[in-house]
Amino acid sequence: MKVLVLKRDKIGDLLLTTPLLEHLKASRPGAQIHLLANDYNAWVVAGNPHVDRLWVFRRVRHAGRVRLGAALEWLAQRRALRRERYYWVIVANGDESPRAIRRGLGLRGARTAAYCADPSRYRGLTDPMPPQPSMHEIDRLLAMAAPLGIAPPPGPILPRFELPEKSAAHARGWLAARGLAPGGYVVLGLGARRAKKQPTSAQVLAWSAHFKRARGLDTVFMWTPGEADDPLYPGDDDTARPVLEASARQVHPFRGPIDEALGLVWSARASLFPDSGLMHFAAASPGGVLGFFAESDVSPGPAQWAPRGPRADYLEARKSVAELSDEVVYSRVERLLSFAARESS
Repeated sequence: MKVLVLKRDKIGDLLLTTPLLEHLKASRPGAQIHLLANDYNAWVVAGNPHVDRLWVFRRVRHAGRVRLGAALEWLAQRRALRRERYYWVIVANGDESPRAIRRGLGLRGARTAAYCADPSRYRGLTDPMPPQPSMHEIDRLLAMAAPLGIAPPPGPILPRFELPEKSAAHARGWLAARGLAPGGYVVLGLGARRAKKQPTSAQVLAWSAHFKRARGLDTVFMWTPGEADDPLYPGDDDTARPVLEASARQVHPFRGPIDEALGLVWSARASLFPDSGLMHFAAASPGGVLGFFAESDVSPGPAQWAPRGPRADYLEARKSVAELSDEVVYSRVERLLSFAARESS
């Protein structure tokens, strides 16, 4: 049996799909599990033992523009995928994604499974599944194995990511240049699409001072470059600017690509991130993460997107992370730090 899992979302979404890949392989060890991902997120599963073959397509639309070359490449790749004669095609989106469903149906698998509210919109969709908005994204994806006759796993399966050596090497050099040791700092990051989900400049400065005073830990401060009103890639420069201008000795700014950021996250004692892809990666890291959520009545909250990992926790504010008291944040971070200390002793 050949099974193709189609995942065309961002990097964090693909990370949350790795439990499904593991569950499929464990439940059907004789099956070939293929994954179709895009050129932005495919590196997330490099070396993943539960993927027998990785197919990578270039995104046709990028930064609001159509790439003709990518469209032509996809036509050739689609023919190659059709020749594989997949028995199952799983459109691995926790919510309905019309574009992904149509791409999956174009591969002409014997069976195609996808979440959708109105199956009549998709001719050839053999296994439509009603949306489950109240479930966590990982559980929604795991449930997509049900049409194959695969029951849910008896226990939790956590996201899996293998840090590339290149990322680890960059972290070693970056830390050494600043006199920092692995485990001698926390990562405090911005990067939520909604500003209310992330800490303010004042909170970043107050928290970093506390971690230095109480634990002797420096802070590696990360943010998404760019202005907040950028329609394609909103950034956090406005929030980061006061932190940088304060020139606090315990704060070490990092503004770089995500593969380098992950190396620093993997060497951190713990991380703090708003609801974002980096939050989910940090949940899979040795130090774990404290995630931040707010306005869950407006945008999806922790019921769907809470971080899951060996050391993962979160705080939810009613309207804005700015409402959270410093003491509540410190107690949750202390719990993460104490857990890691018990493990290493």
